[in-house]
Amino acid sequence: MSNTQACRVVGVNERTGREWRHGRPEGRVKRSRPPARKTARVGGTSSRFLTEDERIVIADLRRARATMRAIAAELDRPVSTISRELKRNSHQVSGDYRPHAAQARADARRARPKGGKLAACQELREVVEGRLGLEWSPEQISRSLRREFPDRPEMRVSHETIYQALYVQGRGELRRELTRALRTGRTYRKPQIRPDQRTPRFTAPMVMTSERPADAEDRAVPGHWEGDLIIGKDQKSQIGTLVERSTRYVLLVHLPADRTAETVRDALADTIATLPAELKRSLTWDQGSEMALHHQFSTAAGLPVYFCDPHSPWQRGSNENTNGLLRQYFPKGTDLSVHGPEHLNMIAARLNGRPRKTLGWETPAERLAKLLAEAS
Repeated sequence: MSNTQACRVVGVNERTGREWRHGRPEGRVKRSRPPARKTARVGGTSSRFLTEDERIVIADLRRARATMRAIAAELDRPVSTISRELKRNSHQVSGDYRPHAAQARADARRARPKGGKLAACQELREVVEGRLGLEWSPEQISRSLRREFPDRPEMRVSHETIYQALYVQGRGELRRELTRALRTGRTYRKPQIRPDQRTPRFTAPMVMTSERPADAEDRAVPGHWEGDLIIGKDQKSQIGTLVERSTRYVLLVHLPADRTAETVRDALADTIATLPAELKRSLTWDQGSEMALHHQFSTAAGLPVYFCDPHSPWQRGSNENTNGLLRQYFPKGTDLSVHGPEHLNMIAARLNGRPRKTLGWETPAERLAKLLAEAS
């Protein structure tokens, strides 16, 4: 109905009807706005969904010609949430945003439970079961369906949906015996271990980079080092690399025999012993087994060791970058044990004497000498 027709049925003035439609039930009396965001919602609704009160605020601010950024700031919501709400729930013909109608659309769209796709389409289920019987992986099945049925969206399914249909209780649209056709052969899904549930890698507790001193983060003070190993042919040879975070100054550690925790501990301690006290502040390493005796190294060298999070090489980015530069002299797939201490010192001197863009075209050696002179 139009606004005029609806007002005649209800028996109110057209202006009152417009105010009601736009979310002001008391006519021109402005309603007090709700809190920007709530952590708990009535009826168990998650706080990530917009409430009806928030939709009323959106309608009011839209009438006042507020921008989407202003609306988002008022509700403490991302701008993308407001944009998506207006695109999904505005009137399809007029484009008006009516909060109560928008709430009804959102509620209908969120209705649960919804049946699984494999349960709803017999043909799709039979095709998936047949290819699982041929020992295809769920991803192979998913990709092949996209190619074979480009114009039939009901015949497409993601690999995750297939896994859930096999493993998840209550979503078992596929026969459980088909799990034996999967390459893993598992009859249940192996849960992923969260970072806070990992077994400690070393006996001595690790101190993570999040607890590293603030002056290491801004690179203002020299003496904070990043370290790693570069590995040679067949994983049988190695060289230790140390990079100073502030100046990118490089030290190479000779490890001719092996990379056991004892060998790395002693070689690093000998290398750090050659440094002045001003350059002994911290060392950041990954969680490789070669640092299992990090507590003994810290005691011997007087240098605390901090560890990166798993699979986070960017937390020691200067070292990663330097290892890439070193591959010019130590190519992958070559035997690194042929390089003696004198050769390693020569390569380190070349890198330390090379101008670097990140240092304003100074060399690492020049920058280190300048900082040490200022410190003294």
